[in-house]
Amino acid sequence: MPDDRALEVLTRSAAAFARDGTIEPALEELLAAVTKTVGAGSGAIFAQDPDRPAIELIASAGFDDEASMAAFAKTVAENPDHAIRRTIADRAVTFDATPRAPGATGLRSHLPLVVTRDGVDLPLGVLAVAHDAPLDEDSRRLLTAAAQLAAVGLDRARLASLVAERSEWFERMAHMDPLTGLANTRTFSRVLELELARAGRQGGEVSLAVFDIDDFRSTNEAAGHAAGDDVLREVAAVLAESVRLVDTVARYGGDEFVLVAPGSAGMTVARRVLAGVAALPEVAGRQVSISAGVASFPADAGTAEELLAAAERALAEAKASGSGTLGEARSQRTR
Repeated sequence: MPDDRALEVLTRSAAAFARDGTIEPALEELLAAVTKTVGAGSGAIFAQDPDRPAIELIASAGFDDEASMAAFAKTVAENPDHAIRRTIADRAVTFDATPRAPGATGLRSHLPLVVTRDGVDLPLGVLAVAHDAPLDEDSRRLLTAAAQLAAVGLDRARLASLVAERSEWFERMAHMDPLTGLANTRTFSRVLELELARAGRQGGEVSLAVFDIDDFRSTNEAAGHAAGDDVLREVAAVLAESVRLVDTVARYGGDEFVLVAPGSAGMTVARRVLAGVAALPEVAGRQVSISAGVASFPADAGTAEELLAAAERALAEAKASGSGTLGEARSQRTR
């Protein structure tokens, strides 16, 4: 494989990535050129968001028809031990491997698509090719460069998507609670519906936590409403500092707050909130504490209303056990 041919492939692909538009056409162009140049019979690029479990075939080359391509994508998605899935998990390059699938012939090469941010590796997918003969050193270098270029392209598209989502989020945050600066109930409801819909499409999870300041009425009566407002602002600040970028916190009532946490980290984040509130200074000789109930979609509920009800039940059980307590919903869906 002449070096100038490889340079031409990478130059044209880089130009494709630089153009505006969706990432898929650029990846298709890169994959088609690379598979042809290295003499591979077929190739595929799979993408996976680091924050979500689903894996998706987004570019392919050399498949006989749509049906065979779809069957291959399904096999990879449903088999966590598939070589492509293991490449993402292990982040290890494999060249000239013998396929394990019954009846499969030839050789396989798999390259993880990884970017590094703040010293942390983010696996974004896999570039895979099937070929008959072992790859020479030039072909391996071209595939490595192509995988790096694809990773940068995927990361660019992912960041653009996050920016768009953040812009939408900030627009929603125009509907803020004026006292605490957190989202209000209307924004919370929109975010929860959005995250549940996304999780439903992608087979993911969403955690919902409901927080209630313990004995807040007594604090108001003992120290006055101004001091009570300060407590609300301080608790809100702890919430805002304890959550992740992808989480949303809102004031849900007089002394109640809610957290929408994509994924399964709701209990972990809630524990951070309780610990942070427990470290706040006393007000009128009273220790500030907060209790919480956490529920998860789809394990505990299938709709926003059911999820909120499950978290409220968990909160009630937690408060019955004492101040500063965290409760977790017990699934009602199988009862």
